[in-house]
Amino acid sequence: MILNFGFNLLQLFGGIVLSYGYVLQIRQIIKTKSVRDINLKTFCLFFLGVLSMEIYATNLFVHGSGGMFLTTNSMSLILCGTIVRLIIKYKK
Repeated sequence: MILNFGFNLLQLFGGIVLSYGYVLQIRQIIKTKSVRDINLKTFCLFFLGVLSMEIYATNLFVHGSGGMFLTTNSMSLILCGTIVRLIIKYKK
């Protein structure tokens, strides 16, 4: 039980750290309104990968586990999708 709680905290910490990277990129895009050096294809592939993991995380959650994975993955999916939308918006 305690070990499982530790792994949940580790998942939460890792998910927050990864999501913070997206937040920094979003902040930079909004500040500069420039996406010149950001590859849309890369972030589309990231989004597809995170979406695939979201489906897996949802399946885990439905079967009684993976709550932290679903939470942190959902954050990543939203933030990655935001970057894709910003790249499309600011692409010249």
